[in-house]
Amino acid sequence: MDTIIPAEWNTAGPLQKFTARLLTGCVLLLLQIVEPLPSLASLNRLSSSGDCIGFLRGERFALANMGNDGSPDAERSLSLPANDVDSAASRKEAIRILSTITHLDSSNWWPHIRPALFLENLRNNIYHPLSIYQGSNTNFCGYAALTYLPLHDDPAGWLRFMLAIYRDGQASFNGIAFTPSARIHVAAGTLVFKGVLDIRPADQLWFLMLADHFRGYLNIFTPRFRDGSEDTFWAAVNLGKFCRMVRRLGGYKTHTRGSDLIRPSIHELYDYISSSMKTGITFLYVDNTYLYKKNHGTLKLHIPTHYLVLTDIRHDDGPDGLLTITYWDYGGKSLRKISEEFLKKITYGVVHCTKTD
Repeated sequence: MDTIIPAEWNTAGPLQKFTARLLTGCVLLLLQIVEPLPSLASLNRLSSSGDCIGFLRGERFALANMGNDGSPDAERSLSLPANDVDSAASRKEAIRILSTITHLDSSNWWPHIRPALFLENLRNNIYHPLSIYQGSNTNFCGYAALTYLPLHDDPAGWLRFMLAIYRDGQASFNGIAFTPSARIHVAAGTLVFKGVLDIRPADQLWFLMLADHFRGYLNIFTPRFRDGSEDTFWAAVNLGKFCRMVRRLGGYKTHTRGSDLIRPSIHELYDYISSSMKTGITFLYVDNTYLYKKNHGTLKLHIPTHYLVLTDIRHDDGPDGLLTITYWDYGGKSLRKISEEFLKKITYGVVHCTKTD
């Protein structure tokens, strides 16, 4: 069951937990009426504040290290504590599979997916896994962050799954049977005005399918996909739902601190995150309106809507005590200097993922 309360509240009874969920849903519904959940900013949008001292968008510095020969240099730059031998072998197998495919026929299951674009999208994700991007004006951030895991751990398995579901309309991944609804079959390949996602039908299929399969308490308001649902609660990913997807799709154990409304009560947040990164993959669940500020005059309720994959964090040597963080989001890696107070301000959840035995 999705959790929307801090880990410290686990002793609450069923009535208290239900009340918390109901209150959360009402607040989020009000937010959707006042201002839709913030759609993710474009890759070129920068932000500035008193707490953020400098920003470097570096989505190309990792991708440039990986050529079409499939060398795993870019994967090593991810700094993920995974089995590099297995990951490299799976990547080589994925590249071998792609080398045998020169043409895809149209799929009766996916009438609006162009086969050539679908195949090119798969190639891009295998050769450049850091480039996975949820698109503008969507709430696909959680699914894009989740995709970071299979594209690192088992790209060959992910590729086989995508080819199978394209061919047969349904397939299984990590023991989970996916049978997308008819509306998803029709919608994949039709999303437009979403930036580069417009020409990535495989990513459209993957994100829509995940949103269709995994449900959270936000789906009370939008249980079924309709035109435009990619920018509504239907596609949103609350913290409990995200952790559930990581466990089931990625085969990870998760230890989570935080919630959808209340920041985690972690006194030494930097030390906690640094320790987590030594033993597993760390996601941060953050308030996107602070991280990427928008100069709109509308009312904003600050809640977390964005997931980051944190790949490095360290204290600077200077007297200002700033932190330098490296993280993945928006289709690339970024390097940013922030204060520890700002980190606490934007962080609503820390998800520590370790592989199951």
